[in-house]
Amino acid sequence: MCVFMLLSVKVFTTPRENATAEQMAANPTKPSGQTGKMKKDESLLGKLGGTLGRKKKPKEASDLQAEGKNAINAPLLHASPELLPEDTLLEENAERTILDPTSREDLNFKDLQKVLIDWINSELEEDRIIVKDLEEDLYDGQVLQKLFEKLSGHKLNVAEVTQSEIGQKQKLQTVLEAVNGILRPLDWNTEWSVDSIHSKNLVSIVYLLLALAIYYAAPIRLPEHVSVKVIVVKKKEGILQTAHVTKQLTSTTTEMMIGRSERDAFDTLLDHAPDKLNVVKTSLITFVNKHLNKLNLEVTELESQFADGVYLVLLMGLLENYFVPLYNFYLTPESFEQKVHNVSFAFELMQDGGLLKPKARPEDVVNLNLKSTLRVLYNLFTNYKNSE
Repeated sequence: MCVFMLLSVKVFTTPRENATAEQMAANPTKPSGQTGKMKKDESLLGKLGGTLGRKKKPKEASDLQAEGKNAINAPLLHASPELLPEDTLLEENAERTILDPTSREDLNFKDLQKVLIDWINSELEEDRIIVKDLEEDLYDGQVLQKLFEKLSGHKLNVAEVTQSEIGQKQKLQTVLEAVNGILRPLDWNTEWSVDSIHSKNLVSIVYLLLALAIYYAAPIRLPEHVSVKVIVVKKKEGILQTAHVTKQLTSTTTEMMIGRSERDAFDTLLDHAPDKLNVVKTSLITFVNKHLNKLNLEVTELESQFADGVYLVLLMGLLENYFVPLYNFYLTPESFEQKVHNVSFAFELMQDGGLLKPKARPEDVVNLNLKSTLRVLYNLFTNYKNSE
């Protein structure tokens, strides 16, 4: 058996291999046995290699295709490692916005969320609703429905409890249509949709809550100049494209409140005739100081010195010739709520004196909204300008 195998090997040995074997035999310093074995292996594998190579071609083509696809998408995936797999599952020309992880940890953004959460919980306290997380607690529309009904005073025609995704989106559709309806006359830029809210897009949820808080003059002080970075993912021609965009959530308190106010004569003065506005302010300052000087008080800045409501309450007592008990208001208010109480109390005194209810909201005055303060004082001026 062994002899037969040896003869078989010799049959496949080429002349070149024989020459090599003779040379190695003549030079005993070289390990002829190892080299001979390597040559035989190469010869046999070389003959089998063609067959193995042909079998690999379909797999190599598949691997090549996958490698090409990865090469196309690799720059995108490496540029935005914060993207989750579900963030990239988009239809052609579809777009998705994802909050940048660095912005999620931004202290100003966290502070804004806390203010909004506290406001919602305060508004819905009677309903025993407690919100802890904006993304997890608002996406199904239940809390948003209750919040809008409380703020607007109108009940929406929706099911109270909805567990299915279809039912939740139907409720969201009804709520957002109602919200968009009241904001449409103000040309409000809506940064939300049913899909974005239901997919727990935190930026869209915050935009929606800010619009409600500003429109309904929530008794809160929103952090100013809060912005976040978002990653916009879009699928075009089968390839995902990303862009980093900065979204401004809040500006200054005055600018935010102006977006809600109705256009009137004071808007015109502010926008087109600031010189005439100064004349009006001077006349109002003269009017209020004429009466406040009786208490050794003096006003130089209308929007700031009437913001806590103290001067407004005292001014009403002077105009109506009565003493306002100190226990009815906060003489040195510290919190936002105490200031709102003072201004609201002054509004009640105005109505008791036969004046119409002021168009401005107490929260507007406390938030240093100049137009709101001017409206209130101008109303007093027209009714009491001749009183001593």
